Parts: sequence; C-alpha cells; structure tokens
Amino acid sequence: MPSLANHTTVKARSGSRVWGRSLRDIPSWSLIAPSLLFFIVFHWRPLVSGVILSFFETKGYNAVRFNGLQNYIDVVSNSVFQQTVINTFMYVFWSLVLGFSVPIVVAIMINEMRHWRPFFKFAVYFPGMVPGIAGAPLWMFMFDPGPGGLLNMLLDKLGMPPSEWLQNSALTIPLIILTLTWRAFGGTVILYLASLQGVNHELYEAATLDGAGIWKRIRHITIPQISPIIGILLILQIIGVFQLLYEPLTMTEGGPNNASMSLMLQSYHYAFRYFEAGRSLAVGVITFIILAVMTVIYFRLSKRSETE
Repeated sequence: MPSLANHTTVKARSGSRVWGRSLRDIPSWSLIAPSLLFFIVFHWRPLVSGVILSFFETKGYNAVRFNGLQNYIDVVSNSVFQQTVINTFMYVFWSLVLGFSVPIVVAIMINEMRHWRPFFKFAVYFPGMVPGIAGAPLWMFMFDPGPGGLLNMLLDKLGMPPSEWLQNSALTIPLIILTLTWRAFGGTVILYLASLQGVNHELYEAATLDGAGIWKRIRHITIPQISPIIGILLILQIIGVFQLLYEPLTMTEGGPNNASMSLMLQSYHYAFRYFEAGRSLAVGVITFIILAVMTVIYFRLSKRSETE
C-alpha cells in the first residue's frame, strides 16, 4: 500500500507540474493566437477548400457535382498545359542563368564597399518597392516592337534593324525573367548582405596572409560560409518562378502562341476568363505537387552531400 500511495503522490506532482507549465504558457499562446487564427482562416482554409473543389465539376465558382479526377485529366491532356509546363521549366532555367548569381555578386560588391554603402543598399532595393503590375508597363515601353519602343529607338540610332522583342517567341521568356530579376533581386541582395555580416573576418585575414587573392577568398570562404542561405533562397526562387503571373499577364498575356504562358497564368485564365474554377484549382494543385516533389528531392540531395 505505501508503494501505491507513493505512486499516487508522484503522479499528482507530475500532473501539477504539467498544469503549472500550461498556465505559464497562456501568455505566449495569447500572443500567437491571433496570428494562428488569421493563418488558419485566410491561408489553410482556402487551400483545403480549393483542393476539395478541384475534384468537383463547377458552374462558375460553385460546385455542381463530384467528378473525381476529371478536372485533372482535362487539364493534363490539354496541349496548352503541356506547353505551359515546358515554359515554366524554361522560366526556372533562365531565372537561374540570369537572376540567381546576380544578387550574390551585387551583395559581395556592396559588402566590400567602404563608402556609400547605405545608398547602394537603397538603390538595389528600390525596384522591389515598385508593384509588379505597375513595373511591367515600363518594360513594355522599352520592348515595344514598333519604332517608338525605347530599345528600338536605340537600335535605330546605332544603325541596326529593329527587333520584335516580346513578339519573338525565342526572346519572350528571357526578357520576362530579366524584368523579374530587376524587380526582385533587391530583397535577395539585402538577405545576402545580412548573411555576409556573419562571416568571420579572421578567416579573410588568415587567407590574405597566406597569399590568397580576392577570387580565392570568395570561392573558399565567402561562398561556403553563406551556402545555407544560398540553398534556401534557391528553393524560394524556384517557388517564386512557378508562381509567376504579373509579368506574363501584363506584358504578353501568355503569347505569342502560348510561348510565355505560365502555370499561374493558365490557372488565372481558367478562373477569370473561362470561369472554370475546378480546372483552375486543378492547375494550382498540380503546381503544388511539382514544387513539393522538387523541394523533397533538393533537401534529400543536400542532406546526402552533407553526410558525405
């Protein structure tokens, strides 16, 4: 009986400790509750509702009847969707070629400056303050295929023939990525600059004493030290490119001949041009699955390289 009494006493004490911790956590939960409620109502609830609605035949934005995977079959069998998937991976390719290394280079250059650093921080971040829907018309004026386009006027001054620019299917995606890089790389530069502040300067001093030049210091010290943030921003950039909408919508509307159609633009067309909400949501779910698979593959490869 004494052992049973001792067991009951220990259990009561452990329960009181758990209850005490719960009471201490109430202020923390009260602080996080509004954000958690906002996240559930305005993020998770629409996501879950969208996934469910993608399995229904819709009339406008209302579910009519359950049709299983028919929306997905209709979307995938569409030749425009197949072209759109190819376009999206081309967007990713050109974003890595044109836009991935630029923020790293600019961040390193600004980090090495001794004067005017705050000015250049603001200068590189300023384009990111311009909304994408407002910045795209500025680039449309530059890429206007007529004689009044800014770049064509410059070519005319140089005695060169005008170009079709965005009307050229071979140039459409690289030019859109160029505009996206102009708008988005400033925030990435700021993140890289913050990461560079954490690099131990003693490593640079030791490398300098060993006779290492600036390129060797960047290659063997700077890049390895900021590699974690590079990996995270790589994933975020790919996710952002898969969600590309404003630039192709305002600059080309997916043309010419669907050469610049993106997954989000096709989803937009299904929802607001053809009023087929089920197919629009099916495109969104397919995009999510592609991104999830790519992210898992990346983290597994990254974990394997770290263990090796």
